[in-house]
Amino acid sequence: MNVINPARCSEVVGQVLLCSEADVEKAIDSAQAAFKTWSVTTAEERASRLRDAARSLRAALPDLTTLFVRENGKPLREAERDIQRSIELMEIVAADLPEWSKPVLIEKKQPVWARKRPRGVTAVISPWNSPVLLSFKRLVPALATGNTVVVKPASYCPLTVMECARIMRPHFPPSVLSVVTGHGSVVGETLAKDQRVRAIAFTGSTETGRRILELAAGSVKKVFMELGGNDPALVLGDAILDEQAINRMTNSILRAAGQVCIAIKRIYVHESRSQELVEKLERSFDRIVVGDGLMPETTMGPLNNKSQFDFVTGLLEQCRRKGLTVITRGRKLAPETWEQGFFMLPSIVLGAGDKDDIVRCEQFGPLVPIMPFKEEHEAIARANDSEYGLRASVWTARSERAQELADRLEAGAVFHNNHGIFQDLHIEFPGIKQSGLSRESRYAALDHYADIYGFAE
Repeated sequence: MNVINPARCSEVVGQVLLCSEADVEKAIDSAQAAFKTWSVTTAEERASRLRDAARSLRAALPDLTTLFVRENGKPLREAERDIQRSIELMEIVAADLPEWSKPVLIEKKQPVWARKRPRGVTAVISPWNSPVLLSFKRLVPALATGNTVVVKPASYCPLTVMECARIMRPHFPPSVLSVVTGHGSVVGETLAKDQRVRAIAFTGSTETGRRILELAAGSVKKVFMELGGNDPALVLGDAILDEQAINRMTNSILRAAGQVCIAIKRIYVHESRSQELVEKLERSFDRIVVGDGLMPETTMGPLNNKSQFDFVTGLLEQCRRKGLTVITRGRKLAPETWEQGFFMLPSIVLGAGDKDDIVRCEQFGPLVPIMPFKEEHEAIARANDSEYGLRASVWTARSERAQELADRLEAGAVFHNNHGIFQDLHIEFPGIKQSGLSRESRYAALDHYADIYGFAE
C-alpha cells in the first residue's frame, strides 16, 4: 500500500505491506514465545533498556520529524513536539518503574501484599492523527511492565511508528516489540479476537472501538479505549477574552488542522459575548497560514487523507446548503499548489441548530460552530446532549464557577480557560459515555498492563 504526502498527493512517501491474518498470527506466535523470558527480567533491566532506546530515538529526532510531517501533514513544530513527548514518556516510565514494581503491603493484621506481574501479549492499535505519541503512551508502559507488544499503526500514517520501532528493537530481545501493518478489518480484528492477546489498547473512532470490544469479549481481554469526542466549550458572560485566551482557544480548535479527538468542536457562548467572540476568533483565524508542514511559515497543515478531506468539506457544503453562515479565514501559503494537497482554510459556522450534523458529529477538521445561549443551565444541557464525553471547557473569570459547572458536565476531563491538553504525561482521562474506558495517571498506566494479585501470609 502506498503512503502518500497529504500536502502533495502525487508524492509516495513509502510503501507498507498489507499483512494477512496468517502474518498477524505469526507475529503473535513470536511475541508469545518472547514473553516467556522478557516477563521475568527485572524492572531495573527493563528501565535501562527503555532509557537506551530513548537516547537512540532522540539522536534520530530530526529525521523522524521530517518523515512524520511528510506522511501526516502536521507542521514541523507540532510533529517534533509529538515525537519529543514520546521520548520523554519513555524516560518518565523508566524512572517510575522500579518503585512501581515493589510489592505493596495493603493489610497488616494478616499480612497481604499486592504484587504485580505482566499479562502477556499486548496489542496496541493506534490512529493516524497522532500515531507516534498515541502508540507510545500505550506500548511504553506495556513493555515496561514485562509484556511483549504487537503494534498495528494506522494505514494512512504508519511509517514513523515503523521507523521508531526499527530504532528501538536492538535495545530489546527479539520479538518483544513488533509491528504489523494493513487494514483494520484484517490486522486489527485478528489481534482483537486472538486468545493469546491478553490486553488491547485502542485509540480511534467509537464505531471501531465497539467492534474491538465485541471481538475482545470472547476471551475477556483487558481493554483500554480512547475513542471519539465532540468536545464543547462554554464561554460564560464574564469570560476573559483577551489575546492570550483567544490564542489558547484557537489552538484548541485548529491544532493538527482540527484532527484531534480532544479539540474544541462546538462553542456555546453567552449571548452578551457572542459577537465579540466571533469577531476575535475571526481575526485569530485570519492569522493562520495553511501550507506544507515542512515550510517554516506554515502554522496549519493539510488534512491527512482524502476520506477525511471529503467528509469535512462535505460538512461545510451541507452548512451552506442549509443557509448557515460559513466564515472562512486564513491565508494560503502557496495558492499555485493548493489543489495538489488536502488543504482547507479554517472556518467558523454560525446559525447551526443542536440537531445539525455540524453540531452532532465529530467533525475532525478545521471548523467550529458557535452558538449563543441565554442561561447557564441551558448551555450545560446542550453541551451534555451528546453520545460523547471526552473533554469540555469552561471559560470564565471565576475559578469556583468553573469547578461548579465541571461537576455538571459529562466529560472525562474539564478545563478552565483552556482545553484538551495535560502538560504532565503521567495523566490521561480518556472519557466517559462512548468516548472511552479506563484511566491513566502515573502508576495507573502501568497497572493497566499488569495483573495485580494478592499474596497473603
